Amino acid sequence: MSEKYNPLLETVGFIGGGNMAYAIASGLLNKGVLKAEQICVSATNLANLQKRWCPLGVTNVTINNNEIVSKADIIFICVKPQIFPQIVDQLQRVIEECENADRKLIVSIMAGVTLDSLGKALPTINLVRAMPNTAMQVCAGCTVFCRLGRFPLTEALYESLKLMFGALGLAYEVKESQMNAVTGLAGCGPAYVYEFIEALADGGVKQGIPRDIALRFAAQTVMGAAKTVLDTGKHPAVLKDEVCSPGGATIHGVHALEQGSMRGTVMNAVERATMRADQLS
Repeated sequence: MSEKYNPLLETVGFIGGGNMAYAIASGLLNKGVLKAEQICVSATNLANLQKRWCPLGVTNVTINNNEIVSKADIIFICVKPQIFPQIVDQLQRVIEECENADRKLIVSIMAGVTLDSLGKALPTINLVRAMPNTAMQVCAGCTVFCRLGRFPLTEALYESLKLMFGALGLAYEVKESQMNAVTGLAGCGPAYVYEFIEALADGGVKQGIPRDIALRFAAQTVMGAAKTVLDTGKHPAVLKDEVCSPGGATIHGVHALEQGSMRGTVMNAVERATMRADQLS
């Protein structure tokens, strides 16, 4: 384990073993931030948990959420927002029974669920609201977070949480008022990009490129362009202009994108997703 990370970090638990929980855990394992024995996870279907998580080396799986609360120091709530009311009362009862509840940290990644709502439902524990995305599994994620701190004894855990998020990509602490907008942009954004990659590859196939090669070229092109933006610090419009030679092929392609209102459509997608996160609040 790299000295950059905290080798004394204790157990991290996940209530809900779906895609986002898996992305976070697999990223932490791949990066060497945690060992498999430091992770525990619960969900309603034990067979599915074992099938998916055991290949990661995570064998501490259960259908009992109470075990996660009791064992873990940092507890991620990764269930869908509409499921949370069904489990919250039991979670609070277990928290009240824990002698060290003031030294635990609950991290909600539920879209639209505010710190105020979480604080009322779980009044005796420190809380963090976070919005990560699935690229964390390849250590290229984007996460924002904010907190409701009640007990100073969890400050070290909060620093460990920030360390974990930072190890898996970009991570920023923001005002809670920005959370839903970031959900619409970065939380939902990978789906928009996957659609673009698929469309880019389909365009290549239409022009005679074999499907597997077209898909790899499309994904590599998107990754390369994104890395160029991040590494050079140049505005995307400047980089676009550098590719568009007068009368060349690229500017003709860009014109077609403008005719299809690509930019307006993407902006609408972010707006719609943000509005939905607001509704969930």
